Amino acid sequence: MKARIAGIGAYAPERVVTNDQLSEIVDTSDEWIRSRTGISERRISTGETTRDLAAEAARRALKAAGVDARELDIIILGTSSPDNNYPSDACSVQAMIGAENAVAFDISAACAGFIFAMNIVHGFFQAGIYKTALIIGAETLSKVTDWTDRGTCVLFGDGAGAAVLKAEETGVVDMLMGSDGTKGPILSCTSRTLGNFLTGTKPELGLMTMDGQEVFRFAVKKVPESIEILLERNHISREEIKYYVLHQANERIVEAAARRLKEPMEKFPMTISKYGNTSSASIPLLLNDMAEKDMLQPGDKIILSGFGAGMTWGAVLMEW
Repeated sequence: MKARIAGIGAYAPERVVTNDQLSEIVDTSDEWIRSRTGISERRISTGETTRDLAAEAARRALKAAGVDARELDIIILGTSSPDNNYPSDACSVQAMIGAENAVAFDISAACAGFIFAMNIVHGFFQAGIYKTALIIGAETLSKVTDWTDRGTCVLFGDGAGAAVLKAEETGVVDMLMGSDGTKGPILSCTSRTLGNFLTGTKPELGLMTMDGQEVFRFAVKKVPESIEILLERNHISREEIKYYVLHQANERIVEAAARRLKEPMEKFPMTISKYGNTSSASIPLLLNDMAEKDMLQPGDKIILSGFGAGMTWGAVLMEW
């Protein structure tokens, strides 16, 4: 059996922060941000937690799928900004939505988290272990963003997206995942610094750091490479793919991927202008936007592709 998306849902905080508002706290401008990233605004939480956003996205996905939370066998939540080291946010969401029969856990693959979660569930389905799953990508990146660093603070936003997956005859066709730990330092966020009574220091919370140029170089190579691998080993032509649903990190990265694949931009939908980079939430947020606009029909072949800290990357070839 294969993992098929039965319902999609998304949720983002109400508070919108524009580029002009950011220009009041750091040396930047609307033109500077738009021209380099394609971002116009982002959503920032003023109190809602990662698990709050995740739970609401989950409820919407369950409603779209017509599935009761008690029918869920497993919940996997991808996040790089959890509310707690433990318990996992997935366990918190399980309690919040009443999914009493589901096993729940978080995964940490940063912006590739939603892809990794889907691939894990697909493996469980193929093994015949589970039949109904909920996967979530949720982030409150605003709490780990250095708001004095214009190179990173203009990029990120908060949000969540979720999908209900069912074990059926059609759905995921093929998938891949990869990691390169040697590139970990180019995008990182320390949980807490070391500190104890022996050193006489207190642990401090860390903030996100990023080498933007290195991340860009990594992404524009790995994203097309991953897509081409899936196409070649499944003997599928580019013409058969209706959409490429890429992690919304930067408009320039999406454009570069399209050029390398020699595909028109019309096949690369984007929501980055209104959400910014929401890490693991970006792909389900985009899928939800596409579903709401009736862009996806049963049988459409699409490719999901994400990359993130680790460095990690993953892609999924699937039928809607």
